[in-house]
Amino acid sequence: MPFYSEKVMEHFQNPRNVGEIKDADGVGEVGNPVCGDMMTFYIKVKDDKIEDVKFKTFGCGAAIAVSSMVSEMAKGKTIDDVKKITNDMVAKELGGLPSHKMHCSNLGADALHKAIDAYLEKKGK
Repeated sequence: MPFYSEKVMEHFQNPRNVGEIKDADGVGEVGNPVCGDMMTFYIKVKDDKIEDVKFKTFGCGAAIAVSSMVSEMAKGKTIDDVKKITNDMVAKELGGLPSHKMHCSNLGADALHKAIDAYLEKKGK
């Protein structure tokens, strides 16, 4: 069994911001066919800031922990700041991930960025 940091375990056992936003300003979905993980992020934007963020993740413990952490990192931040969130930043915030689980951190950042892209597209930006 891979070693997970306390922070990964904490976010896996008590994930933040789980659910969906019915009238989301942007929705981003990514999946990894190799491991079967699927992540969907929903964002609400107000005054160019991520006012609310929710996610639904079907996947391993690391994928759930990553989704939870990404949602926490994005909440209340400007769109520009959130676009700078990288998979390495997510993994670092979680106290590291086993190497064979690093792809999970890619998925979290990618899903969030897709939700932002969808929002910007809607706004015609």
